[in-house]
Amino acid sequence: MQGDQSGKSDGYEALEVATLGARLGGVGDVARRVGGDPAQWDVREVGDGNLNLVFIVTGETGSVVVKQALPYVRMVGESWPLPLYRAHFEYYALVRQAKRAPGVAPEVYYFDKAQALIVMEYLHPHVILRRKLIKGERVEGLGKVVGEFCARTAFRGSELSLSSPEKKADVGLFSGNVAIPAITESLVFTDPYYGAEMNHHTPELAETVAALRGNALLKAKAQRMLLKFTANTETMIHGDLHSGSIMATDDSVRVIDPEFSQYGPMAFDLGMAVANFLMAYFSQPAHRAPEALEAYQAWILEVIGECLNRFDDEFRRLWHTERSGILYPRALFEDQNQESDTACETLLLELRDDALAYCGIEMHRRVLSLAHNADFEEIEDTALRAKLETRNLKMGEELVVNPSAYRKAHALLALARAYHR
Repeated sequence: MQGDQSGKSDGYEALEVATLGARLGGVGDVARRVGGDPAQWDVREVGDGNLNLVFIVTGETGSVVVKQALPYVRMVGESWPLPLYRAHFEYYALVRQAKRAPGVAPEVYYFDKAQALIVMEYLHPHVILRRKLIKGERVEGLGKVVGEFCARTAFRGSELSLSSPEKKADVGLFSGNVAIPAITESLVFTDPYYGAEMNHHTPELAETVAALRGNALLKAKAQRMLLKFTANTETMIHGDLHSGSIMATDDSVRVIDPEFSQYGPMAFDLGMAVANFLMAYFSQPAHRAPEALEAYQAWILEVIGECLNRFDDEFRRLWHTERSGILYPRALFEDQNQESDTACETLLLELRDDALAYCGIEMHRRVLSLAHNADFEEIEDTALRAKLETRNLKMGEELVVNPSAYRKAHALLALARAYHR
């Protein structure tokens, strides 16, 4: 039954630690995986994100994660209502990611639409990647997994791969996800560039922020990228691919939390991921001892280069092996004994330009808008924090205004080193 404007159905009830076992113990798929008496399940509320309730539930035979949407933005409170249907789209996204990039997203065990909850694989001993980067821990294969994930979901969610009816039906399905994209459209693309009500920034940044917001060309470029974001349904995107949406061990990488998923630009996820690696890079002087700083920053730059190069390599592989949609059909190229490599490379250059522009915008919003990154936010010395954030803001400005100058990975990494110095 349809509920109020928050999208809450009449039977919706937020989960609690004390009652979760009783509510989910009768769900066969959940009970079998957890095992034992539901009244004896160990239930821990671990959600530290901006939007949802998250629990780890452990029994005699296993553990699961239970994630439930709240009818408001958790970090703000009930003054900012948010529809529960975002959980539906997260479920749809997880199912599609499992097919398009196998083994990266968590497996879904159970979905309750009315209760806006998903029961899924407990990723253990994985931890949030951002915490590992702040601690100075390395993750083998990080750039490879993230780059290939972005390429596979971008290619296989587009009409390079999907049939036109299948793609258009999926676009129609995800078009119902209105409230979540609206958050991205404001908090990411617009709010950083003026004095929006919920903005905040490090006080010592005032002069830098004023100069940034005085750059009309920068703001015009950011709005052009917003136009591409709102008008473009190239592929299903994760929509919020940052270092808090990636979990890792020393040699395993998984991607979580696609609740901001929608159909959008192919380059968006790649740009968001690279931006968060760059912010980890710029924040390191506050987290590392001098003798460890250079080597760890060099490793982060290696991750960025690997991420970009793996995206291109995997995209090329899929181009030659899975290009079965209506875009760039073989009938126009290979079937006429003509190569399609030039078309592929031209498209990749366009995607790289867009990814770098989105990257720069994300570097701005995480310092100036509502939701900041712990990489910077946990630096207690505000003068040092502002110094490092300034480097991040200025590089972001250059990427938004002039992305084509940094298409080559080595040029992008050289720019990061220059701003760090």
